[in-house]
Amino acid sequence: MKSRIMLLSLLMLIGWIIPAGAQEPQVDPLKGEAVYKANCVRCHGIQGRGDGPDAAKLIVPPANFQRQESRAKSEMDLRSAIIWGLAFSPMHGWWDQLSVEDIRAVTAYIRRLAPYAPSSP
Repeated sequence: MKSRIMLLSLLMLIGWIIPAGAQEPQVDPLKGEAVYKANCVRCHGIQGRGDGPDAAKLIVPPANFQRQESRAKSEMDLRSAIIWGLAFSPMHGWWDQLSVEDIRAVTAYIRRLAPYAPSSP
């Protein structure tokens, strides 16, 4: 009996220490769209196809979010590219210009334009 109480106490303690399914805060899709239109559309285009008005001037073409290669990227990959930029490309980092909330919102908006679709083996 005493061992059952100890086990139950231990399980309860573990339940309090380890959060149950921590989730990221919800993002506002309208905010993501606004951030995208203000900062991304000139290179990536309205639909995220890499065909914005400035794209033709760039030596390295902007990412086409509609391509399978882009759709297979994780949320972390997208956020890293937005935060730090991409080496040897015109995609600069936005860490000093966008808030964490803005980065989450624009990532969510990009996923609306081109939903996550992991590549199959």
